[in-house]
Amino acid sequence: MKKKNIINLIKYHVEHNEHAFREEAYEIARYFDDKGDGEIASYIMALLADTNVLYPQMNKDDNSYFNSVDISTTSLYLPDIIIDEIKGIVNAVSHNIGINKFLFKGSPGTGKTEATKHLARILKRDLFSVDFSSIIDSKLGETQKNISNLFEEINTFARPNKVIILFDEIDALVMDRTNSHDVREMGRATSTFLKGLDSLNNQVVLIATTNLYEHFDKAILRRFDYIIDFNKYTTDDLLEIAEKIMELYLAKFKIANRDVRLFRKIILLQNPIPYPGELINIIKSSIAFSDMNDKLDYFRRLYLTIVGKHADDIFELYEQGFSIREIEVLTKKSKSTVARELKERNNNE
Repeated sequence: MKKKNIINLIKYHVEHNEHAFREEAYEIARYFDDKGDGEIASYIMALLADTNVLYPQMNKDDNSYFNSVDISTTSLYLPDIIIDEIKGIVNAVSHNIGINKFLFKGSPGTGKTEATKHLARILKRDLFSVDFSSIIDSKLGETQKNISNLFEEINTFARPNKVIILFDEIDALVMDRTNSHDVREMGRATSTFLKGLDSLNNQVVLIATTNLYEHFDKAILRRFDYIIDFNKYTTDDLLEIAEKIMELYLAKFKIANRDVRLFRKIILLQNPIPYPGELINIIKSSIAFSDMNDKLDYFRRLYLTIVGKHADDIFELYEQGFSIREIEVLTKKSKSTVARELKERNNNE
């Protein structure tokens, strides 16, 4: 049963159109009968015949293609160049000029999904993520049928101007139809998806994300009104974002000790610097698992996480560009001891 059936039922009831109401109800009964659920079908027919019947037991969950997504209220870490493009989407959608299909491409952790959540919050729209497990089917032809039904449901939303549909990691659904390694079934699914994009209600905002942009079907790329590249982070962008993340979690744990220069040096030991999604995990865990009685221990934890070993080799630390004072923090050895050992080594060389 599609959402349009429910909408029509309510519409005909409000309009007191008894004939159309009953015809719609009969169609719903036929749908359940075709699906093998004779109990529901019989129940509906009995109601229409004014026969007293017992309510049927519902043993199956509603076959919905969507999952409701909580709109993010957390900080969004993006470089200014991407933020400007996100603002462009807000501007275009707010003016309702038919620009409503967007593709976010970029590596994992670049903020594609989080940006979508924030867009939903800014535009005051409900966010629904497509459940690919309910779409992709091993039976021949079922995937295409499900895709067609999916877009039909999207286009019959009661308030299309109040929703955003998210195809998160859409690579699972569409493939390059010219790829020799592709199977025919998924090639046909891609073609069906193309038709769905072409028929999409222009009041519905659709956002798809991918980290396999190079393998995308070019015909699909042409269907999107705008594509944002989330890989546009510079080293300075990532360092600034890392600092913001550090400040957030230090505040949560009430740690006042700051040393931005030392922090940056440790972050730069990982080349390339991870994207925000991974940075959050690295910095958060380093602070959370540090010794709360030692307000500088998170530096040592951060070094351990990034380098993969404890910061106990004075000479290696010195070669990595750390100052004597910074080596003191990382090794917990006094500055005089660090300076002496470095001097002795230089004399021996």
